[in-house]
Order: sequence, then C-alpha cells, then structure tokens
Amino acid sequence: MRLTIRTLIVWQALLFIPIAQSQDAQTQMPMFQVDPAWPKIPAKWVFGLVSGVAVDGQQNHVWVIHRPRTVKPEQKSMAGPAVFEFDTAGNFIQAWGGPGEGYEWPGTEHGVYIDHKNFVWIAGSGNQDHQLLKFTRAGKFVMQIGHSGKSTGNSDTSNVNGPADVFVYAKTNELFVADGYGNRRVIVFDADTGAFKRMWGAFGNPPTDEAPGPPVEEGPGSQRFGNTHSVRISNDGLVYVCDRGSNRFQVFTIDGKYVTQVFLSRDKASREKATRQALENRSNEMAFGRPLKVLYQELERGAAGGQSASRVAFSPDPEQRFLYVIDRPKQQVSIFNRKTLALLGSFGRAGQAPGEFYVLHDLAVDKQGNIYTAEVNDDGGRRAQKFAFKGMSPAAAK
Repeated sequence: MRLTIRTLIVWQALLFIPIAQSQDAQTQMPMFQVDPAWPKIPAKWVFGLVSGVAVDGQQNHVWVIHRPRTVKPEQKSMAGPAVFEFDTAGNFIQAWGGPGEGYEWPGTEHGVYIDHKNFVWIAGSGNQDHQLLKFTRAGKFVMQIGHSGKSTGNSDTSNVNGPADVFVYAKTNELFVADGYGNRRVIVFDADTGAFKRMWGAFGNPPTDEAPGPPVEEGPGSQRFGNTHSVRISNDGLVYVCDRGSNRFQVFTIDGKYVTQVFLSRDKASREKATRQALENRSNEMAFGRPLKVLYQELERGAAGGQSASRVAFSPDPEQRFLYVIDRPKQQVSIFNRKTLALLGSFGRAGQAPGEFYVLHDLAVDKQGNIYTAEVNDDGGRRAQKFAFKGMSPAAAK
C-alpha cells in the first residue's frame, strides 16, 4: 500500500489520542505509535495467517508464529517456517518450525510462548491438535504433552484439545494452558515433566463437556467457559483467563479460586454505538476490497456469538499497573487499570492501514513497554505490528 504524508498523520492522530473512559481526569495511561517498518522479514519468505506473538524475558526478543499452510497459492514457494524470532527493532534473528522426527506438529498453529528457562512452547487449535510441544530456542525438540487425536474430553488429564495459549509461572514452574477450542478449561502441568497438577472451568467450577450456551447480555454469564483463549499470570499471582466465547475475562488465584470477571463488548447496543462512532467520517473508506461498513458488520456477527476478550498482557513495570485486553468486535486494544479493572481507554480500529487491525488475535509487551500484535484475517491481515510506547498521558473524563 502506498504511504502518504496524510496517511501518516492520520495514523499518528489515531494512536496518540487515547479513547478515554475513566471518571478520573487525572488518571495516567500509556500512549502508543505504530512502527510501519516492523518487522523486517527476509525477502525470500512471507507470512501466512499470523496467529501468535510473544516476547522472551531474557533477550527481549519478539517471537511470531504463523500458519505456513495458509500462504496464498501464488506464494506457496515463499512460505516461511512457522516460528520467527526478531529483535525489538524488527531485525530478523532466526526461523524454524514445522513437522519433524519425534513429535507431532499441530495441524493449525496457534500460540507461541517463551518461558523463564528460555524454552519455546507451541500450541495448536486444529481439530486433532491434542498436544503441546516444547523446544529449545534454537528449535530442538524437548518434550510433548498429549498426543494428536487422543483427547477424551474435559476430564482427560493426559491430553489437551485445541489449546489456544500457555504460560509458565516461574515461581512454581507450572505450565498453565488455556485449553479452549475443543475443551473449556484451564489445565496445569509441571513444566519440566509434563505431569498433571490441576484444572478448573469458569468461576472455578469443575470443567465438563456440557456446552455453555450462547453468550448473554445480562447477569453473571455462563457457568462454563465458552472458549478459553488466553491465560496469563501477573507478578502478584493472579491468573487472567480470556473467555472469548462469553465476551469476558475472569481472574483467579493460582489454585483456581474465582476472584472476579469483566465483560467486553457484551451488549448489542454498546457495540452498535461503538460502530457508529468508528465509522464517523469514514463512510467512503474501503478495506480489503470492500466497504469498511461491511467489516464492522462481520465483527458484529462474530461478537453476537462470543468473540471478544481475545488475549491479555501486562505493562512491564513491577506492579504491572496496566492490563491490555484485545476487544475483537471493536478491533481495539483496551487499556485497564489492573488493580481496579477500570477501563482507561483504547487504541486501534478496523482497517488495513498500519495501526489498524483485522482480525486482531494476539498481543505481547516487551521490557520497554512496546506492544506487538498479530492478525489472522484471511483477506490480507497476515501481519505482526509494533506499537512503540510514547510515554504517559492524562486520561480525559468520561
């Protein structure tokens, strides 16, 4: 896409002005600006659908996982390996991944995570992806938990079923899994041996195979997870679980005791209002070859079936003051005060320009507070983006 001065000004305006929703006019919140040159992919390769992004704690490098089998037919010969490593400037470090001897590579690549011991974990969301894989950062196979096509459901302690995300909690060396496409639970394993430790469902209930039902706009919501799409643990030991199928995230203790929950884009009226605001002065815009309005209609249909609260991440300060959550119907990253869970603002909007999203799927934060995102839109949003941290700004009154 051709870059113009006018377009760059629009991007900067979009990303520098917080969409504030705090009642406290003095509340500080972070600002971000897109880096349209990130990352630098070697010319011989292209991305397929980019499903996951992570930052390692040792070298502060950014890891991207994509789906090579989704590269468009005319570019099949340029499909890169599934896992890419970049530095924060976007320089290419290495790439590896795919089927190999001694392990079962997932049919649909979904999540990537680098733990405190520098091991790389891979999760897949395909129908037969009932396993988790552990590698060295150089791509040497270390361990597999579960086996392809072997899950017996939510009571199975040996296999997972379409795991969306993993996180290793260093204090206990435990692997927490958002086991959410085939199952509806959080399951915990020993990160060294793969031994089962415990599991739970929504509100800390025992996980069952019973369907959660459609998302509702009032009340506490389903007693079962709809789609456990993300699990992340804060420095103070709180487990944040995105239940994308129910338009919410729930918070637990390390042992699975329920603490609280927050809904995003839950009711149709608020989504329609947000859509009207997002389309203001953009009625003639096109994205991916069709009117922007059509994209928002597609997002609304997805939200009605439960497609919000896709992933969480924390700001890098010791207190992890800010909680970042993907609000998929709005194609935004929502910014919360992590302690109070007050919504402070957001950035991003639907579209195909740098700084815009479609379909926003994952995010991660580096040590400097920069945010990295991944998109899985089959129309063309096959990219990872960087949003550079630009300091703090007062959040305006609601």
